[in-house]
Amino acid sequence: MQELQGIAVSPGVAIGEALVVDNEGFRIPRRFLARDAVDSELERLDKAIDAAKKEIERNRDAVSEELGKKYGAIFEAHLLMLDDSQLRGELEDMIRQRHYTPEYAVCRALRRYAQVFQRLESNYLAQRATDIFDIEKRLLRHLLGRRREEFAQLASPALVLAHNLTPSETANLSREFCLGFVTEIGGLGSHTAIVAEALEIPAVVGTGPFLTEVSGGDLVIIDGYKGLVILHPDEETIARYRHEVEQNRSLATRLEGLRDLPAETTDGERVELFGNIEFPYEVDHCMRRGADGIGLYRTEFLYLGAESEPDEEVHYEAYRRVATTMGQRPVTIRTFDMGADKVSHLPAPEDEKNPFLGLRSIRLALRNLPMFRTQLRAILRASVFGNVRIMFPLVSTLLELRQAKMVLADMMEDLDERGVKFNREMSVGMMVEVPAAVLMLDHFADEVEFLSIGTNDLIQYTLAVDRSNKDVVGLYNASDPAVLRLIDMALEIGRKKSIPVDLCGQMSGNPVYTMLLLGMGLKHFSVTPAAIPEIKKVCRSVTMEECRAVAQRVRGMENARDIRSYLKEELRRRVPELGQ
Repeated sequence: MQELQGIAVSPGVAIGEALVVDNEGFRIPRRFLARDAVDSELERLDKAIDAAKKEIERNRDAVSEELGKKYGAIFEAHLLMLDDSQLRGELEDMIRQRHYTPEYAVCRALRRYAQVFQRLESNYLAQRATDIFDIEKRLLRHLLGRRREEFAQLASPALVLAHNLTPSETANLSREFCLGFVTEIGGLGSHTAIVAEALEIPAVVGTGPFLTEVSGGDLVIIDGYKGLVILHPDEETIARYRHEVEQNRSLATRLEGLRDLPAETTDGERVELFGNIEFPYEVDHCMRRGADGIGLYRTEFLYLGAESEPDEEVHYEAYRRVATTMGQRPVTIRTFDMGADKVSHLPAPEDEKNPFLGLRSIRLALRNLPMFRTQLRAILRASVFGNVRIMFPLVSTLLELRQAKMVLADMMEDLDERGVKFNREMSVGMMVEVPAAVLMLDHFADEVEFLSIGTNDLIQYTLAVDRSNKDVVGLYNASDPAVLRLIDMALEIGRKKSIPVDLCGQMSGNPVYTMLLLGMGLKHFSVTPAAIPEIKKVCRSVTMEECRAVAQRVRGMENARDIRSYLKEELRRRVPELGQ
């Protein structure tokens, strides 16, 4: 058994067979052969080995001619390995005796050889593992073809293990058969992580290299609560996690009974619970959980993975569906929040060394006005179908906000001239995601109808922590006193200005922070649909007096570790089933 520590990005536990996808996109399957297929499959293996040898010979000859024989000798070593009778015998035995497919046999045998080299103390010999992986990929190319795995076409339940998944690849994971996923790289709050939460599947990212340790079909456990990945688990560990899965399923069933009840504290304080969504179909998830509305519609997923810019009708149809389904419940549509490096149809930014501090979000919108105007027109047109609100992301100066509002006013005038209907009274808000916005919030509050605190970015910018960097992700902490002071300040200004303030980052969907946020004065939570029942359970289990006492105690504490420990203990006391 082997445990890997990664970054937990989507909660839950998944147990199942691995589907391994290497960094070239090859799916490494585990399939068993029928007895009468063994001879034909051995013949297929022979053809793949012959094809690989001819390919290596061509590379050897070309390199020898260009650079000299000593460089061509690298490929000679690959040929010797493919001719090795021990390897050939091992592969044949796996296919004949165990009825493994040639692909799976190649993967198991060569990865075992590679691991032996990797464990050697000699750095020179350890590097020979790279040669073995090269041979493995070459054989797999000839056995599987050069196609990239289509994740949407999974035909049976599996855990996807990959070097990396793009947001669009993650979005295309089969919701029926993908039980969860793990990636070697990635970080907290990335678009890939956000999509995992939207799909409501356990996910762990940033484990570091591990794909050489596992083969397709191996049993794996993903613990999306602790960020653990367990390879080759023993029977005791499997039993423990299966028990945990059953407990989680039982809790979810009990919480379903809260769907039609209000999120109201035991002393009568009403709280609104909104849903965060990325895709239009998620509005159905929100309705099933009894959401009071949509607090954050992340529209950037209309752009990510698209080969060309989505036109106005694509935007309009997505927004119209969500607004129509929610009726008179609020639907807050955030304009695109992404960097120029994520948009395929825009020129790649030059020398963008730190995208988090570069041309992104509202800055990108104001630099690319045609794209911005297209989205604003679509939002305005959809506003007649429900209670639509618009929100601008990553605003850091009053000038940015006023410019965005001017563009919106221009689009209203444009639609007016064309005789197109829209809601002239549509509420306009902004995200509070940078310390500068909090410090100037008394001025911003005079310019908008509502505010929404985005804790994912606020934590990152306050603590100077790149949330996608595994080396410093431990410093990315919602419990940090500096972060909590900024949230407290924003809520206080909202009260003074009589302007509603939402909180829509991952922090709001974590029940550990619910009592604290209530005690600080938060009345509008925006969370992933799956988190709505748990947050509602906390609200219905506590009094405002208890919550204010928790907030007062936390204000006097000076480090994140003590604050989080205290909050977890309070949750265990008040709502034992959620505090385990």
